[in-house]
Amino acid sequence: MASDTRHAIQDDYAEEFAWCYGCGRLNPHGHHFRTSWQGEETVTFYEPKEEHTAIPGFVYGGLIASLIDCHGTGSASLALHRKNGFEPGSGEEPPRFVTASLHVDFMKPTPKGAMLKAIGKVEEIHPKKFRVSIEVFADETLCAGGEVMAVVMPLSFGK
Repeated sequence: MASDTRHAIQDDYAEEFAWCYGCGRLNPHGHHFRTSWQGEETVTFYEPKEEHTAIPGFVYGGLIASLIDCHGTGSASLALHRKNGFEPGSGEEPPRFVTASLHVDFMKPTPKGAMLKAIGKVEEIHPKKFRVSIEVFADETLCAGGEVMAVVMPLSFGK
């Protein structure tokens, strides 16, 4: 499974909103998750680091939850940005989302040393609210799944 390096929605987030520990490009200590389109689905690739160990040989579940969380909000941003007529890299600032709810199911232990791939399917359920279902694979093995309810970030967050 090769990682994809095309333009991600997080590359276009305004600087004041690009500090998320999971997906913020400006957070020097963060994961720097990057979400882009792959057909009609969204995708994020990530290779866990040594410090993401739960027990020897396996990835810490909190990292998986963080990946699902940020992939969900990034996917919602991609979907609304496209609905508004734009794609990542268009020069138009994308909408930012926050997590209203996060649900994670761990199906199998996630092995260390494997590239993780989160795949999202976005469903708009309200003009400012999106449900994103996500599957996380380690190489070809489905290890976790989840759902993010993402809402457009309130204007008060920027004040």
